[in-house]
Amino acid sequence: MSKDLFDTLIVRFGGEIGIKALWTRKQYERRLSNNIKAVLKHFKTPYSVFVKKAGRLYIKTRQAERAAGKISRVFGVSSMSPAIETSSNLKDMLEIGSRLARSRFARKKSFAVCCRRIGNHQYTSQDICALVGERILTSLPEFKLRVDLRHPEQTLEVEVRDEKAYLFTNIIKGVGGLPLGTQPKLVCLLNGDVLSTVACWMTMKRGCPPILVHVEDDAIRRQENINKVKKTSQALMKWNIGFPRRLRATAYHRKLKKSLGKYPSWLRALMRKRLILRIAQQIAEAEHAEGIVTGDFVVEGESTQAVHSFTVQDEAVKGFPIYRPLIGLDEAEIASLAKTIGLTKTMRRTVGRRELEAAAELGIEIAEHELSIEEVVEKSVKSMRQLEV
Repeated sequence: MSKDLFDTLIVRFGGEIGIKALWTRKQYERRLSNNIKAVLKHFKTPYSVFVKKAGRLYIKTRQAERAAGKISRVFGVSSMSPAIETSSNLKDMLEIGSRLARSRFARKKSFAVCCRRIGNHQYTSQDICALVGERILTSLPEFKLRVDLRHPEQTLEVEVRDEKAYLFTNIIKGVGGLPLGTQPKLVCLLNGDVLSTVACWMTMKRGCPPILVHVEDDAIRRQENINKVKKTSQALMKWNIGFPRRLRATAYHRKLKKSLGKYPSWLRALMRKRLILRIAQQIAEAEHAEGIVTGDFVVEGESTQAVHSFTVQDEAVKGFPIYRPLIGLDEAEIASLAKTIGLTKTMRRTVGRRELEAAAELGIEIAEHELSIEEVVEKSVKSMRQLEV
């Protein structure tokens, strides 16, 4: 049995979708179906029918394994299984089960048959498991298989739904989460590092389409930095198929950078962050986004200082929500997520105690008033470029 004999892909919805109220669940399932169709279209993977039943999608396609690999990056998908569809007639299930085991089972290994059944039939789930298992043993004596119902090394699954049955041997894990587009848009501030990219990805997993924004302040390395941001943006866009693939990039005027030079470096860092948040707020309001996402990360030993620093930053955009998804994670957890996304690990430090002392001592709001920050924000937003990623 060759790979292309799989004629169906079973897609299981994430558990969170199933516990929603009926109206909300239908909305989420409709959005998830549309997102999956967009992915299949993008990768030119043909399919003929989408059938939705009780927390599952049954997609008729002769490229079921290829489709599963692409759909694994669709938020809201719990798992997938390339399968063979047949009738719920016992004779058909025994024949397909034997053929599938011959193609997929390894020799001299233990196995089990598991069944999930919905509908009225003249047999039980236990009957299917026993009969299919017996057929596999008698039809494949040269495989020297043995039955182990507790800890099998390989499993053949049978899913019976009314008049149809689906047989498969592989369950491919999905990313889970909520379907992208079921929650409001958020502005994601990217600077080309792992932290900001992982933070954005985490809010995408919760269903929020991203508006990617980069604010550059280094005139000498501007193009180099934008290239880095484009690279991490492209990694995110692999999870964003069917939604806009744009990066908004701008820079604040070099005259401001020169004016900032008279302040201590730790104060300049805070002023830059507050400026970037103001720019992000302008974009968020124009795009009807409902918050800003940053890659701020609490470094071990600086937790108190970092949290106070966030308060100083957030005062620049009072009344507008700032989300920091990484604040509850450690470096190992962030590195693991970065690997999932397709990134390499690089970290940067947070603002520390000296920055906070400087902000209190020098009066950050007075300094910003002297620099005409609101005018800088307006000019930066007007000079924003949109880059395709």
